[in-house]
Amino acid sequence: MGTYNSFQVQQQQVLEAAKLLNLDKATTELLLWPQREFKVTIPVRLDSGEVQIFHGYRIQHNYARGPAKGGIRFHPDETVDTIRALAGWMTWKTAVVDLPLGGAKGGVVCNPRVMSQRELEQIARGYIRAIAHSIGIAKDVPAPDVYTNPQTMAWMMDEYETIQGIHEPGVLTDKPRQIGGTEGRRDATARGGVISVREACAHQGVDPRGTYAIQGFGNAGQRAALLHREILGGGTLVAVCDSRTGLHNPKGMNPKDLVTYKLTRGSLEGFPGGKMIPRDDVLKLDVDILYPAALENAINESNAHDIKARIICELANGPTTPEADLILYKKGIHVIPDILASAGGVTVSYFEMVQDQYSYFWDETVVHERLDAKITAGSRAVYEAVQEKKVHPRLGAMVVAVARVAEACKLRGWV
Repeated sequence: MGTYNSFQVQQQQVLEAAKLLNLDKATTELLLWPQREFKVTIPVRLDSGEVQIFHGYRIQHNYARGPAKGGIRFHPDETVDTIRALAGWMTWKTAVVDLPLGGAKGGVVCNPRVMSQRELEQIARGYIRAIAHSIGIAKDVPAPDVYTNPQTMAWMMDEYETIQGIHEPGVLTDKPRQIGGTEGRRDATARGGVISVREACAHQGVDPRGTYAIQGFGNAGQRAALLHREILGGGTLVAVCDSRTGLHNPKGMNPKDLVTYKLTRGSLEGFPGGKMIPRDDVLKLDVDILYPAALENAINESNAHDIKARIICELANGPTTPEADLILYKKGIHVIPDILASAGGVTVSYFEMVQDQYSYFWDETVVHERLDAKITAGSRAVYEAVQEKKVHPRLGAMVVAVARVAEACKLRGWV
């Protein structure tokens, strides 16, 4: 996370919320640290015949409200502190939208870009063999994250079921639909984000059919581009960027054309409907709604003063640094924090767990309706906390989440 240790940032957010809630020292200390951490080694025979040892982690931050939930990342720069931070944020994310779950995260230190499918399958299965004792529908339910996908989940589910000798598809979520996945999962993160924008516009008195820009044009960014008009009843997409270039057209660009172009060309370079601009300039344009949907720390103290958007919807994890948060708050810019804005993914993963448990699957319209209800209720709880405590929305969201988890810990008699 650049110069930031993301775990320390996450702990600082907990401390601020705990102070506002007047939590006692023991409760605060319990919420600052993961409840369980597993470090594993995974021997894998590569295609060359050589055996390589990979290092993996599974960290369960808190399970007071239910089984832990969170993704698995395959990344060469994975660190234990990044996983601790993300596990904590999953605890707060599930709590803010009131799911009966805790938070977890996992990862394997590897570089998927130089590995064959067979090697990736061996890592996936080896990882599950190493942590099978500590996951399960009533313990900890992993999902995909960076460089993992529904196919990875399918291999992992198969390995888990082979070890346990039972059929338990709910042990992992975001699986292919043919083996226990749910309708509505592919666009869930972006859909939840756009629903949270609808609620923020109502709360802030902003016209949802104004201009919007998207920084980062991967899965979430592309789906947000398409869903923004559908859910908000209009809107003009004036700027977008990917890892190579930025595009700007004040008269607007067609989201479907942009997505088709990106998927066929692999980049936005050369798109005929907009003028090329530096990627970072997309963040500084005068728009009603800005979606940071790329990397962490994209909005920091060096560029926060230049941001003019009225509402920022954090589809990425941790795109705004703590210093930038305060600058934006003073400028009157409304930030929908990632633990609310990107909670659509884990919400629909929870729906998948529920459907797997009783082997009965819902129509896509039912998934969408229930997702809308959860994000709407979470948004309203956050805005109540913002007004009551007179804080910025990130702290408001943390206050809601920390209060819910602290209450569960106290009811159990842990503190």
